[in-house]
Amino acid sequence: MTESLRTEQTDGVLIVTVDQAGDAINKMDRSLGAELERVLGQVDTDRTIRALVIASGKKDIFIAGADIEQFLEFKTELDAEAASKFGQRLLNLLEKSRVPVVAAIHGACLGGGLELALACTWRICTDHPKTVLALPEVQLGLIPGMGGTQRLPRLVGVSNALDMILTGRNVRAKKALQMGLVDEMLHPDILVETAAQRARDLADKKVKPRRKGARGFMSALLDKNPFGRSVVYNRARAGVIDKTAGHYPAPLAAIDVVRNGLSNGMTSGLEEEARVFGRMALTPESKQLVFLFFATTSLKKDMGVAVDPAPEPLPVRKLAVLGAGFMGAGIASIAVQQGTVVRLKDTDLARVGKGLSSVRGVIKERLDRKQITRPQYDDMMTLAGGTIDYSGFGNANLLIEAVFEDLEVKHAVLQAVEDKLPVDAVIASNTSTLPIRSVAAGLKRPDRVLGMHFFSPVHKMPLLEVIVTPETAPQATVTAVSYGRKLGKTVIVVNDGPGFYTTRILTAYMNEAGRLLEQGVPVDAIDSALVGFGFPVGPLTLMDEVGLDVGGKVGKTMFESFGERMAPADGVRRVVESGRLGRKGRSGFYLYDATGRKGDVDPSIYPILLGADRAASRSQIDPISATEIVDRCVMAMVNEAVRCLEEGILRSPRDGDIGAVFGLGWPPFRGGPFRYVDALGVDEVLSRLDTFDGRFPVRFKPAGMLIEMSRARTRFYPVEGRPV
Repeated sequence: MTESLRTEQTDGVLIVTVDQAGDAINKMDRSLGAELERVLGQVDTDRTIRALVIASGKKDIFIAGADIEQFLEFKTELDAEAASKFGQRLLNLLEKSRVPVVAAIHGACLGGGLELALACTWRICTDHPKTVLALPEVQLGLIPGMGGTQRLPRLVGVSNALDMILTGRNVRAKKALQMGLVDEMLHPDILVETAAQRARDLADKKVKPRRKGARGFMSALLDKNPFGRSVVYNRARAGVIDKTAGHYPAPLAAIDVVRNGLSNGMTSGLEEEARVFGRMALTPESKQLVFLFFATTSLKKDMGVAVDPAPEPLPVRKLAVLGAGFMGAGIASIAVQQGTVVRLKDTDLARVGKGLSSVRGVIKERLDRKQITRPQYDDMMTLAGGTIDYSGFGNANLLIEAVFEDLEVKHAVLQAVEDKLPVDAVIASNTSTLPIRSVAAGLKRPDRVLGMHFFSPVHKMPLLEVIVTPETAPQATVTAVSYGRKLGKTVIVVNDGPGFYTTRILTAYMNEAGRLLEQGVPVDAIDSALVGFGFPVGPLTLMDEVGLDVGGKVGKTMFESFGERMAPADGVRRVVESGRLGRKGRSGFYLYDATGRKGDVDPSIYPILLGADRAASRSQIDPISATEIVDRCVMAMVNEAVRCLEEGILRSPRDGDIGAVFGLGWPPFRGGPFRYVDALGVDEVLSRLDTFDGRFPVRFKPAGMLIEMSRARTRFYPVEGRPV
């Protein structure tokens, strides 16, 4: 037995159990690699060992990938290339082992863990929901570096391999079996026993390794000839460009490495994989994506309270939701998927029925995509119930109010429900702008009140913003945070204030887009420039998606709270007052067909924005460059983010960066607003803000924190070492 491996020999089979001490998961690191190499050396010399099984001693984890900590040690491309070559050499030894090797896979088999399994003779996995296989390196701006770009396409075909490598998506057990990624699938209880028997069968030549390569006539046809593979490569490259606009170098590099290996042989492919892995590991994109990995990892341990130890969260077995509209039904739909009983209330049965229908639609989509079974679907739907009174609220641990964004309405419904709940129940308002202290005013237990700001659509957007007041009890906070994570959300905790964090910085961004419109910049030019920066959609498309009526109300609230700095553009105000609703009303900045599909810019928007005379002479308006469009919108957002940190709305730059990336679509490869300041340099940011402040007074006045950082020569994150 070693620090990371346990070995047991039975009937000629050496069973190696990976179980790294002091860690909840197994990671491919140098220590594990060295120990595995010693075991392979033992196998090579001990002739009583006829076969080898590699299994895991962790719960629901095979090997979760490489140790990301080691990436912080890379100072040069050669450092990263050397790490790749170390892993390649180890797995080459495994692949060429004197005896057959069976990988017994249960739980997450990711990154380096899957690359290890690929080097084995035979792969068996369990039919458990937690068993997933993936090469997620592109999500860190990298490519697989331990032979994955070479062994995977040879095993499952080029098309399947590129789909896995370029997306990083999880492949579940049944799909893995169908595509030939694993050789067998079975129940967890018999995994190791069966793996040992299969290892003996392989040693005795009773079973032969299966034929490698793509399955299915068309896939095999494309794989077998250079022309067919060229079609696959070109299609993959076009797909990457379409999805990433070329902002991420790793996926494109991965295609070239796969192509090299299949054209020039395994040795050449591995050499190229190591070289390119080294180059990718030092790119700015990878450094920002690795930062986000560490940031989200550290956030999972943060309960959002200053007291130590943090109090235990209430177990949320039953959730009450006030309001069966789009947001309320969305919250209910993700709650039942986590086994929570949900009581959905609205003012009449028709609204309740519509809400339950929405819940059904979200879960049915998962059923149709075969992500859940019919019995699971039925079980989830039995957890959702509706009411027009408060029956069933008496044992709800958490209530989430999701009614109309109006303070008087929220006061009325919360005051009516407070006495219907248990004394220790947490009361949360799903609001995007209204201060929680104002929402809690008039309630008997303001210490149990906080905000839980979900993003739309709830079942797709990953962020949850929990908003606390000075009166909020720590137990209420940890309950909201814990339950938010159970729902699968990335949770940040922020302090109370108008618009909190995300709505506040988004308003600054959207308002500046509105000012550009007033100057005559075309709608599509603004959207195109910000998509070019890396946002998934432009600000005006986003405004149409959110709803112009909703955006108008938010803008009014923020203007009332912050004054001239947050004043909405008059042209946008006129568009809102014209009655356009955006996509939901099939009338906004863009045209929409009967299904809600977006078309071209609606030309009739310009007379509303600019007035008839200026609209008619738009071609004579001086153009504004894409660079200025981006700088104005982004600098407005960045400056407001720093103000939020300065004022204590944010607890840390980490939370601000995660909130912007996971809640607002800030480009992940740019890290977040605070990482962006560090990347540009605070002096450069101040220079841009000062220039715009001279042209557009008030809106771009630099945050005091930026000025102080320039004087003190400081930054938000350390230059070296762990980023958070």
